[in-house]
Amino acid sequence: MTRARSSRRSTDPAAQARELRDLLERANRAYYVENAPFISDQEYDERLAELARLEAEHPALADESSPTRRIGDQPVGSFGSITHALPMMSIDNTYSEDEVRTWANRVQEGLKPTRAPAHSGVRFACDPKIDGVAVSLRYEKGRLIHAATRGDGQTGDDVTHNVRTIKAIPLTLRPEDGTRVPDVLEVRGEVFLPTREFLRINEEREAAGEEPFMNPRNACAGTLKQLDPRVTSERRLGFAAHGRGVVRPESFAPTYSGFLKQIRSLGVPTNETSLCDDADSVMAVIERFGHKRDSQPFMVDGMVIRVDSFDHQEVLGATSKSPRWCIAYKYPAERKKTVLTRVEHQVGKTGRITPRAIMEPVLLAGTTVRHATLHNYGLVADKDIREGDTVVVEKAGEIIPQVVEVVLEKRRSGARRIHPPDQCPACAGPVEVERDGADRETGRRCINPECPAQVREKLIWFTGRRQMDIEGLGEKTIDQIRATVGTDHEIPLNQFADIFRLERHRDRLIDLERMGEKKVDNLLAGIEDAKGRGMARVLAGMGIRHVGDVTARQLARVFRDVHELLAAEEPQLRPKACSPAEASRYGFARDPKERPETGLGSDTAPVVFEYLHSKPAQKTFRDLRQVGVDLTSKEFAASRRSSTAASPFAAKTIVLTGTLDSFERPALTEILEGLGAKVTGSVSKNTDLVIVGRDAGSKLEKARALGVTTWDEARLLDALKESGISPSAS
Repeated sequence: MTRARSSRRSTDPAAQARELRDLLERANRAYYVENAPFISDQEYDERLAELARLEAEHPALADESSPTRRIGDQPVGSFGSITHALPMMSIDNTYSEDEVRTWANRVQEGLKPTRAPAHSGVRFACDPKIDGVAVSLRYEKGRLIHAATRGDGQTGDDVTHNVRTIKAIPLTLRPEDGTRVPDVLEVRGEVFLPTREFLRINEEREAAGEEPFMNPRNACAGTLKQLDPRVTSERRLGFAAHGRGVVRPESFAPTYSGFLKQIRSLGVPTNETSLCDDADSVMAVIERFGHKRDSQPFMVDGMVIRVDSFDHQEVLGATSKSPRWCIAYKYPAERKKTVLTRVEHQVGKTGRITPRAIMEPVLLAGTTVRHATLHNYGLVADKDIREGDTVVVEKAGEIIPQVVEVVLEKRRSGARRIHPPDQCPACAGPVEVERDGADRETGRRCINPECPAQVREKLIWFTGRRQMDIEGLGEKTIDQIRATVGTDHEIPLNQFADIFRLERHRDRLIDLERMGEKKVDNLLAGIEDAKGRGMARVLAGMGIRHVGDVTARQLARVFRDVHELLAAEEPQLRPKACSPAEASRYGFARDPKERPETGLGSDTAPVVFEYLHSKPAQKTFRDLRQVGVDLTSKEFAASRRSSTAASPFAAKTIVLTGTLDSFERPALTEILEGLGAKVTGSVSKNTDLVIVGRDAGSKLEKARALGVTTWDEARLLDALKESGISPSAS
């Protein structure tokens, strides 16, 4: 990628905002639609941050369609419903060439009675069937109004708050090549989780002691159903259009292939589409793509074949559940037989021990596979998988190799049963048994915090980009440093605090192979910078069960620093799941929806609480503090500890509109949330209060129409003064 060419920047804030928004929107289009990025990820982030600062300094520049407004400030309480203007019908599946040909013949027969010229020459459009979640996007006058899942075909979940975070989906349609933006445009398409993101998320889940997702589709569906759009944003979903709903004017495009071309020119991503004149060419497309589908950046489980002409589609119609003009050919999952030679017991970052199959090499879905997941010991017992067995292997979701079944007729007499280890395979320390709701054993966990396998994995995780982000201290360098143990040039690296003591061993680091003075100095500078990352990054990097980066940040919003976190009682770690008596005791709101969000619940909070108060954790925090690591929260709202019980803002849903002279909007939002309020971006019947500044617009009008209480800035200042807050204090 190359950097965008710079030009003379305007000094007018409004013009600067327009320039930045245009640049960012063009960058998204180039990346997701045209596959021709012209700006680096770093520069994109820098420009986005610059725009955010500009909008914060000049609230009048606020625009709901700005790239900075993709992620909402607040989680939603629940999912509403949206009735589709046109039903989202399912597509009939087929698994054989004969069925595809039969369907094509049926289409031809169905169109024979039609004599109009528009109905001559049937053509078929073929595009890959992405394995994701179907959604409908509605644009009015070029702006994204709402997004809904398929649901039951008639009504779906309103997932607008999450869909807005997907950079591939334009918030505003921007025409090119003279394409006219329709008054109403409903785009149906597939939200998907790219393969690389699926692998990254599973790595993070395993580090947090959570079960990895089985396949990208399940992970995508779970992501779209997150109440907090910040979680969705972090999972970097993609999108590709594959259909239409209501379009006004209807003359926008006469064919499916033409429709895709038109919306692509408006900035909507589409998949590759092939046009075919008969069943022979359709099958040729299916076969050709079948050879390269494993190399796609997303999961593809089939090929959708549809009649290209919308007039033809209307003539053919639909059954009660599926259109007659469309069919999906599903590729069979490739499976191979091989011999499971032995099972390796792996120890992860949290001490979780999992079985992994070591097999005779087999070519599967384009790659040579030697290892496969066995998931857990309960599954091994259920399938009676043994060492020495001939097994059937496939790639789960075409990505992760897994053992599907045992070929019992080929079982050898010496096949050995697989037993979970009674002691840690890495340190020979004690293990604890994990069980499911039916009291069935599912796994075991090493409980020795000094286990070398855990220490290594935790160090690698701790220094990672999304945790402490120490560039230059990756897996190979950590192994290289740890290999010095027991030599005359030993460099201790057995705990997190040792990372921040590496400066004491600069000369020895320089002497390591492939290091050198410049590389070591850069490494040490990165380590010094990491000291200031704050509590959330530290918690996310420690490999605590149930505490990934999202939960770590949520905890950091509630607790001022590690000292305050450790002083909290267990119920305070799970505000949403507190009983009424506990809520009363700790001063939480009666309604769970109005309580702080920590990301922990009744099952997970006790585990985290126990770990935080364990001797190893206490020592870790103490040692990190001694080496100068900042254990205070960067996310904590300074006013959050103000008493909210008597606050006029407590448990209120508040909307800000217009320009205020005494506060910038982000600062005021932080203050109000610290006083127990929930600040949202739109007025509804659930809004309790609208704070009105200069040049207020439609939000004020809607508040008046709904009878919502409104305050001017003077009334706001009086109420804040009663709570001990003044503009100067902010």
